[in-house]
Amino acid sequence: MITYFKRIGVITLILLLLAACSTEAPGSANETEENTDKQGEEGVKVGFSVSTLNNPFFVTLRDGAKAGAKEAGYKLLTVDAQNDPSTQLSDIEDLLQQDIDVLLVNPVDSSAIVSAIELANDKEVPVITVDRSAEGGEVKTHIASDNVKGGEMAGEFIAEQLGEAGNVVELEGIAGASATRERGEGFHNRIDQLDKVEIAASQSADFDRTKGLAVMENIIQSVGDFEAVFAHNDEMALGAVEALAAQNLLKDVIVVGFDATDDAVAAVEEGTMAATIAQQPELIGEHAIEAVEKIINGEEVEAFIPVELQLITK
Repeated sequence: MITYFKRIGVITLILLLLAACSTEAPGSANETEENTDKQGEEGVKVGFSVSTLNNPFFVTLRDGAKAGAKEAGYKLLTVDAQNDPSTQLSDIEDLLQQDIDVLLVNPVDSSAIVSAIELANDKEVPVITVDRSAEGGEVKTHIASDNVKGGEMAGEFIAEQLGEAGNVVELEGIAGASATRERGEGFHNRIDQLDKVEIAASQSADFDRTKGLAVMENIIQSVGDFEAVFAHNDEMALGAVEALAAQNLLKDVIVVGFDATDDAVAAVEEGTMAATIAQQPELIGEHAIEAVEKIINGEEVEAFIPVELQLITK
């Protein structure tokens, strides 16, 4: 019986020793794994909230930033807002939870984005806006083409083609986007000066090709003759081209877009579009990462970094 109890005592002692050995302490296996993960995440992390990746322009913009980040050795975390302001806010909240060093924002809506930028400001995360600006919050720099100037270029081209007389249709972008406001402003700066040029219709198609097609179909049915279309981006312009072609009107109407996406440039070369304004989105993305590097290094950045525009014609 004594031997039995001795055996029990030995077994109990062994179990106690094993339990003591398994107790976690500083420098334990689990914490080492966590530290390893953290070491793998060291370096600059850049969050990039894009308005939509369902548009070739913004895909190219993202790719430019991606290439720049790779060259700089930065980690780029990209999220797609799918043209929804509430989704963009949620995405940015998630990015801020991941301890990003700098936030790049391509706003869906220039007013709605302010609350998200202010969240970044509260966390002392520097903010850079690209292509579209924000109406509030602290932004280190805005990188974009001069949308007003681009709209003026489009208006000037259409005026020349029409001999400063005729009816024009305007397809507007998303109502709250700065690009919509600025491109429209530039376009009207030129067109509104001409006594013999009338805006036959001005409707939003949300920068979307399918909506551009549908809106143009409705305009064809409801408006009389018109000789030109200015779309605030190429996707809407290409939708308008489809609608006009279906009604055998394309040969009689000048279509001008904005962005110079691959499809639009091909359409210009084919003669189905008359012109598009080239924005160079890849360069905008690259400049954004260059600005990130300056901010990380404590250098000053310009409040606005412009990217040159170009009129693309056949």
